[in-house]
Amino acid sequence: MVSRSYSNLLELASGESPSFGRMSRRIPRIMTVAGLISDIDDDPAESVCSDPSSSSVQRDRIIIVANQLPLRAQRKTDGSKGWIFSWDENSLLLQLKDGIGDDDIEVIYVGCLKEDIHPNEQDEVSQILLETFKCVPTFLPPDLFSRYYHGFCKQQLWPLFHYMLPLSPDLGGRFNRSLWQAYVSVNKIFADRIMEVINPEDDYVWVHDYHLMVLPTFLRKRFNRVKLGFFLHSPFPSSEIYKTLPIREELLRALLNSDLIGFHTFDYARHFLSCCSRMLGLTYESKRGYIGLEYYGRTVSIKILPVGIHMGQLQSVLSHTETEVKVAELLKQYCDQGRIMLLGVDDMDIFKGISLKLLAMEQLLRQHPEWQGKVVLVQIALPARGRGKDVKEVQAETSSTVKRINETFGRPGYDPVVLIDEPLTFYERIAYYVVAECCLVTAVRDGMNLIPYEYIISRQGNAKLDKLLGLEPSTLKKSMLVVSEFIGCSPSLSGAIRVNPWNIDAVADAMDSAIELAEPEKQLRHEKHYRYVSTHDVGYWARSFLQDLERTCRDHLRRRCWGIGFGLSFRVVALDPNFRKLSMEHIVSAYKRTTTRAILLDYDGTLMPQASIDKSPTSKSIDILNSLCRDTNNMVFIVSARSRKTLSEWFSPCEKLGIAAEHGYFLRLKRDAEWETCVPVADCSWKQIAEPVMKLYTETTDGSTIEDKETSLVWSYEDADPDFGSCQAKELLDHLESVLANEPVTVKSGQNTVEVKPQGVSKGLVATRLLSIMQEKGMSPDFVVCIGDDRSDEDMFEVITSSMAGPSIAPRAEVFACTVGKKPSKAKYYLDDTVEIVRLMQGLASVSAQTVSGHV
Repeated sequence: MVSRSYSNLLELASGESPSFGRMSRRIPRIMTVAGLISDIDDDPAESVCSDPSSSSVQRDRIIIVANQLPLRAQRKTDGSKGWIFSWDENSLLLQLKDGIGDDDIEVIYVGCLKEDIHPNEQDEVSQILLETFKCVPTFLPPDLFSRYYHGFCKQQLWPLFHYMLPLSPDLGGRFNRSLWQAYVSVNKIFADRIMEVINPEDDYVWVHDYHLMVLPTFLRKRFNRVKLGFFLHSPFPSSEIYKTLPIREELLRALLNSDLIGFHTFDYARHFLSCCSRMLGLTYESKRGYIGLEYYGRTVSIKILPVGIHMGQLQSVLSHTETEVKVAELLKQYCDQGRIMLLGVDDMDIFKGISLKLLAMEQLLRQHPEWQGKVVLVQIALPARGRGKDVKEVQAETSSTVKRINETFGRPGYDPVVLIDEPLTFYERIAYYVVAECCLVTAVRDGMNLIPYEYIISRQGNAKLDKLLGLEPSTLKKSMLVVSEFIGCSPSLSGAIRVNPWNIDAVADAMDSAIELAEPEKQLRHEKHYRYVSTHDVGYWARSFLQDLERTCRDHLRRRCWGIGFGLSFRVVALDPNFRKLSMEHIVSAYKRTTTRAILLDYDGTLMPQASIDKSPTSKSIDILNSLCRDTNNMVFIVSARSRKTLSEWFSPCEKLGIAAEHGYFLRLKRDAEWETCVPVADCSWKQIAEPVMKLYTETTDGSTIEDKETSLVWSYEDADPDFGSCQAKELLDHLESVLANEPVTVKSGQNTVEVKPQGVSKGLVATRLLSIMQEKGMSPDFVVCIGDDRSDEDMFEVITSSMAGPSIAPRAEVFACTVGKKPSKAKYYLDDTVEIVRLMQGLASVSAQTVSGHV
């Protein structure tokens, strides 16, 4: 679907909304951008890469994108055509806007309407919503919407994210490729709508929830520097559950096209990071309290903060006259009859645990007959958001359980369970909160659940309600919560009684404790909760998220960005402006015009792929190295962490090849030369301390090994579980640093390794030694190439880069420090993989072969 042009949209807006004047003046700056409307499989070279020099650093507008707009729509009832629109005060997106404050930032919404709008009315509705509400509606054909929302979102993503595997056709929806395609198509339509209003250099985009998880890829493809945040309001499942999803990598890569990804709890974030580690090989680190993932040179930040409630709205409803009337009615109905109200408020869906709560109530009445006739559970069942057989089953089970409990324990004038399954207004719900002695949330899985927060604020009440409840102004308020440990708000409610909802006995005991607890204890718990909920409201959450989004996007303008990959594998590489790919033509040209050359090559991950099982060099690699060594203008060195015995065997056919083993501790200039050491001979008595410690971790970490070299010990967890291996490596590092504190060694972590080696040994020493040997022979190099792939190679890059200003390298020498893969590095160049490195070396070898044969 092709989106409307900017000019059409501006005609719709027609300047009538004063606040849109700023927007409409800025939009023409991007009207000439190429490749604006493109299919997902377009050439990535066509993706838009803004010029940093022309970018503004204003922050005055945010585009909030969600499945549904925060609007209510209804047909005009006077017989005329048209619609009446109004804000939906219960929408989190609207509350979010109030929380940010209109004066600070301009908000535009992009999303669907709850009502179907006929195609003939869509232009008119778009105009009304843009001018009056600053909303951009996304119109979807009914069939497409059904397959996207009721199909993929509600039958596949939503159950899986709530830990429900489709083990049989009855348990959630099996993966359906056509529903997935509908999901992708809808996300693309959303991107097209955003394109119509975005000014990519200034605007922030905040995408909400699992309905739009691939949208970041479409936006990042159109504008490489888009300032993009994503917040997931549902749980994110453990990697064991998530990895069953056939499109698992596509969703992860799409989310990683955001700048900031938000989760309600640390558990959800941890599961996401674990999936990134296990499925994409990405690692995260925490810097000054901020968690970040390095993804192709971009830092994707992780935000952990539960959403809050709208304090103003709740306090306003609490002060309404109709709320007071309803409270008085409930007091008369329950409290005046000597009843204690327990309250449950849940959507009627399979994950809210309503039936488990009812079974616990049944158990409470059976085990504690003294509560019969006194305790009433009022269960408010809100309409389910999805539809299907499972919803009907929950309704049937709930009704039958309520009927059974009431028949067993009821008496004239007393029903132990009151089920309210017709829609209630918000003020009626608030009135129930005010009267309830305890609120029960027993969901088996829920992303957040704000019911406990609403309950706490309602129990705090106000002066009028206090009078109605017969409380003195000085009386401390009280509230009790029994909450499932599987819901997002549970970690923030430390005073609640946390339960496993599947343990019926434990829930029944918790209900009894909540009623029996001493008044001062209830007051203390309420005070603690009220203090947290009132300060961590929706405004606090929104401002905190946007603050982090702004911080994360700060360095966008100083990075060079370009897109790579096709389809949903598209991602953006962001690198330092001076960091560029090493061109074959450039280095070959420099190689040809120079006469004294130093070539330093790492082995594992550089000449040999890390994933190879057979690590010995190929005959092709040996031939290339021999060709380079035969050129008398070259001094060629392999610099590796491997032992000298292994390297001697592997490179025995290379007579003139220099080898540096064990990170440069041992060095020889050619095959027949003696091995020398770059530092004084090491005392390896420390191995008697380190080896038993490493063995302990090897025994407890399946898949890990120890390599005992002459001067170093390496613990490798390449074949271990990545999460457990990484965790054990951190522990081992701390343990070794502690026991070896007084030994002349350093303990370092590498790629899937922990290594102990003598102090002062590094690959940088090899580079220094090689350059000084060449200088002593009066042959300061005018060409230096140094290639490596990991942290240990950075020492070589640093040495040769800093030597450019010194005497060890010829003036105006051609120096190429090159890393493998696009990543932050001290090298100024990169090549993508070992294949490109071998190709490059082959190119240089062929030049040398021609030179040697020419001399012959």
